Amino acid sequence: MFELVLLVPEQAVEPVGDALDALDALSTSVEDADAMTEAEQALFGEPGMPPPKEGWQRSRVVALFNTEAAAREAATLLQAQDFFDGCAVQGVRPVAEQDWVRLTQSQFDPVEITPSFWIVPSWHEPPAQAERIIRLDPGLAFGTGTHPTTRMCLRWTAGHAPVGPRVLDYGCGSGILAIGAAKHGAQQILAVDIDPAAVEATRLNAEANHVQLVAGLPDAAVGEHDLVLANILATPLKVLAPLLCAHVRSGGHLVLAGILARQADELKAAYAPWVALEVSDEEDGWILMTARKA
Repeated sequence: MFELVLLVPEQAVEPVGDALDALDALSTSVEDADAMTEAEQALFGEPGMPPPKEGWQRSRVVALFNTEAAAREAATLLQAQDFFDGCAVQGVRPVAEQDWVRLTQSQFDPVEITPSFWIVPSWHEPPAQAERIIRLDPGLAFGTGTHPTTRMCLRWTAGHAPVGPRVLDYGCGSGILAIGAAKHGAQQILAVDIDPAAVEATRLNAEANHVQLVAGLPDAAVGEHDLVLANILATPLKVLAPLLCAHVRSGGHLVLAGILARQADELKAAYAPWVALEVSDEEDGWILMTARKA
């Protein structure tokens, strides 16, 4: 494979990216051409929100092609376009052969939730101190244990073991929270997600961890539960407030994640008619909010 490397001003990043997509680039990445210099710019976005700009003042755009000929043809065609004014072709370079599976695996080590509870990829041996583990490999669905919101939910579950027998994981992703509940005493577990791929991933991950659960689309969520977990984002959590609270039995727990620290008050207000949410944990600007239903 070969990379086409371009220097692109901020205003041209979007049209150049669209053109590379039309030219059958396998992938396109954008980075700050001035990174690691005094001219470096910091661009920040938040979950559920677009980044403030399409690119940096001087962006390096790298497009991957199957062949050198395809990369050079794309460069020639781009240079003929009006929107390419101010851009420059920095070169075409071969991509070194690598063991991509091994490279990907090297990026995922066991994740500690508590000293005795770990998330362990299938190619790793569990740490000696691990008394409970979830076997989980990175896949198409969200939730590998590396994100603070996932870790906080799992920490809460571990800290409240044994959890009640009936658990609902709403927006299950990979199924990691449902599996975590099973590892800590839950027996009747329902995991739902709007994405069929997530539902299938949850089923497969449950099988790999030898736990029993029912996975399905959101309309499968019925009844009241001892514990309701929802690791989504603040906006859908506010919309779902009456539904999620209706699924929590009297005396049961509601655990919400995917919330930034600055969003705590709006979540408290959204859930106030049903439960009194409190911040139970915080990590890297994310918070965990929980309540016990009266």
